[in-house]
Amino acid sequence: MDIAIETLQLADWACVRAIYLEGIATGQATFEQNAPDWETWTSKQLPRCRLIARHEGRVIGWAALTPYSTRAVYAGVAEVSLYVAGDARGRGAGRRLLAALVECSEAAGIWTLQAGIFPENGASVRVHELCGFRVVGRRDRIGQMNGQWRDVLLLERRSQKVGL
Repeated sequence: MDIAIETLQLADWACVRAIYLEGIATGQATFEQNAPDWETWTSKQLPRCRLIARHEGRVIGWAALTPYSTRAVYAGVAEVSLYVAGDARGRGAGRRLLAALVECSEAAGIWTLQAGIFPENGASVRVHELCGFRVVGRRDRIGQMNGQWRDVLLLERRSQKVGL
C-alpha cells in the first residue's frame, strides 16, 4: 500500500476525528467515549509530532503525542495515540505512522514514549513492539468501561539517541 506520512493540519481534523470515533466504537482502543472538538484536542497534544497517514488522497490514520506531565523533569516523556481506519488496518499504516512518530519524537527531544493498550488489542501491541516498545507492566482492573473492569498494558520505548 502506498502511504504518505504528513503533518496533521486543521483541514484533516474531520477525518482524524472520524477515525478516532471509529476506534472508540470498537471498545478496544481507549477508555474515551467520545472524540473532542479540535480546540480541546489540540490543547492537550504536543504541537509537534502530529501525523497522518494518507493513501490515495484519503486520511487513513493518525498519531500524536500527549505530554506525560507538566513537571519539567518529565519534559522528554510523552504518551502515544495511534489510530488507523478500520478498512486500512493490517496494511502497514499503523507501523509507518508509529515509526515516523518515533523519529519525530526524537527530533523534538523526547527520550521516552509510553502507550497504554488494552491486552485484547493484540494488533496494537504487536505494532508497538515492532517499533521498539516493550511491555513494562500490566495495570489490572485500572478502569471501568460499560460496567466492566479493564486491564491496560503499559508499554514504553526508550530512545537510543536522546537522553543518553
